[in-house]
Amino acid sequence: MVLSDNPNDKKLRKIKSKRWMYAVIGILILSYMGVWVFKKFNFNSDYVVGQKLDSLNGVFVYYNGGVDHVLERDTTEDGYNLGLKYQCVEFVKRYYYQYLNHKMPDSYGHAKQFYIDSLADGTMNVKRNLIQYANSSQTKPKIDDLLIFDGTIINRFGHVAIVSNVFENELEIIQQNPGPFGNSRARYALEYANNTWTIKNDNILGWLRKEDTAPIN
Repeated sequence: MVLSDNPNDKKLRKIKSKRWMYAVIGILILSYMGVWVFKKFNFNSDYVVGQKLDSLNGVFVYYNGGVDHVLERDTTEDGYNLGLKYQCVEFVKRYYYQYLNHKMPDSYGHAKQFYIDSLADGTMNVKRNLIQYANSSQTKPKIDDLLIFDGTIINRFGHVAIVSNVFENELEIIQQNPGPFGNSRARYALEYANNTWTIKNDNILGWLRKEDTAPIN
């Protein structure tokens, strides 16, 4: 195909090219705004923010709507910071505080920041005062471990959950704020090979564990 050298044709091609560029930019902006709105607001009319959905050992999971929706900060009577209601971090810290009688030395940070890449497997994470295990590890995950997910394009802050059950070839988690249509429980395959345990999800960084104190009865 031979393109015309006519000045009017060149001008027309430039106009068409700009229109396509503006159309693409417009679509990207609308897509970004759509994702932002979906993450901020509740689109599931079956639930209201703050509604109880589930519980583990008497500690409740509350509905939060959009994953980026936040309310006021949740603190204990003695001033310990649990996080923003009803984010995923707030649930796991509330669970560790109420059921495991555990306070983290650093009570702030996004979900993925609970995991420190530079730590060796099975060593102390001093910011959380918990033993940190990598995914994969020679130590098998167990109930009450805190499971940490890396960030994604949709959720750059990551995610945290509690291991609620462990089976031979899979484990179950309980989580808060998985999204307006997400479930409070999820399961992942668990593989043992070459003397290491691996949770079969590439987004799982590892798990943290409290080993020195028995749960509150």
